[in-house]
Amino acid sequence: MSGARGRDGAANGRVGHTAPGRDGHRTPRRDGAAHGRDGAAHGQDGAAHGRDGAAYGQGGTAHGQGGAVHGQGGYGVPGREAGAPDLWVVVPAYNEAASLPGTLAALAAQQDTAFALVVVDNASTDATAEVVREFARSAPFPVELVPEPEPGAGTAADTGFRYAVRAGARLLLRTDADCLPARDWMAVARAEFGRGAELLCGRSVPRPDERPTFAEARLLPALVRLSALYGRYRAAHRGPRFRAPYVLCHGHNLGITAALYVRCGGAPRERLEEGSEDVTLLNRAREHSGRVVRVEHLVVRSSLRRLRSWGARRTLLWYWDRRYRPVDTEEVHVR
Repeated sequence: MSGARGRDGAANGRVGHTAPGRDGHRTPRRDGAAHGRDGAAHGQDGAAHGRDGAAYGQGGTAHGQGGAVHGQGGYGVPGREAGAPDLWVVVPAYNEAASLPGTLAALAAQQDTAFALVVVDNASTDATAEVVREFARSAPFPVELVPEPEPGAGTAADTGFRYAVRAGARLLLRTDADCLPARDWMAVARAEFGRGAELLCGRSVPRPDERPTFAEARLLPALVRLSALYGRYRAAHRGPRFRAPYVLCHGHNLGITAALYVRCGGAPRERLEEGSEDVTLLNRAREHSGRVVRVEHLVVRSSLRRLRSWGARRTLLWYWDRRYRPVDTEEVHVR
C-alpha cells in the first residue's frame, strides 16, 4: 500500500516557516529520521501504511509559530518535543479550493490557537494545495500539507490522523474543508478532553452564510437526530463488546485522543461511497473506551451543498448506510 501513496516522502513537503529558499520563500527540508523509516510506527499495523516511512513523508520541520515538530520512533503514540503543540486538527480535502479558505479562516479565528493543522490533499486537481500554502505564510499556528493519492475520506482522514500522531499529537480534532468551526471549538474540545473524554462527538448546524430555509435549519437536523436514535438500537451498534452507548457522531466534528486512535485502529481506509467512516471510527472507539461523549456545545457549521444537490430523500438515504449512491461515483463529491 505504500506504493499507492507514493515512494517519495518529499511529496509530503511541509508548508510555512522553515529555512528560506533561493526565491525568498520557505522551503522544506528532508529528514528521514523525523518521521521514522519504519511504517509500523504509524499505527498498530505497519503493513497497512507501508513498510517504509515514505508513506508519511520524510519532510523536516513543522511550520508557523509552533516551531519544529518531530515524532519519535517506536510503536504506538510517540513522544512530543518541548514546545510542540499537543493538539492537532486534521482537514481532508479533495478539490476544495473554493470552500477551503473559509474553513482556514474559521480556524485562524479560534479563541485558542495553540494547535497545529494538517490538511490532507486527497489527489485534488484544483488549487487546493496552493490555497494551503498561501494560508500557511501568515497562519497563527503550524500548518502541514500532506498528499494522499488514494481516494477516500476515510483514507485521507487516517493519513492525517496518523501523520499528526507521528509528529507528537496527543489530542486530535477533525473537520471538513467546507465547514466552519465555531470560534470556541478548540477551547471547548480542549476542556472536554481535560475532563477525561477520549472521543468527542460534536453538533452540526447549517452554515448561516448559505442562508438555510426553515426546513434545512430545523426539520432536516431533527430527522438526522431521529435516525441517530434508530442507530442506537440497531443490533450492529449494540452488544457486550461496546463499552459506551452509541451517539450521533459527525465526521466533520469529532475529537479523539491519539492513544485511543492508535488503540482502536483508527478510521477505515475506504472511499466515501463505501461507507460512513465516522460511524466505523465511533464503533471502533466504543469497543476500546467507555469515555465517548456527545458534546452539544462543540459546534461546527456544515455546508448544505449535498442536500441542495440531491434533495432530502436521497441525502437521508445516503447517510443511512449508503442506501442511495450515485451511478457516477464522481457525483459523490458534491462541489
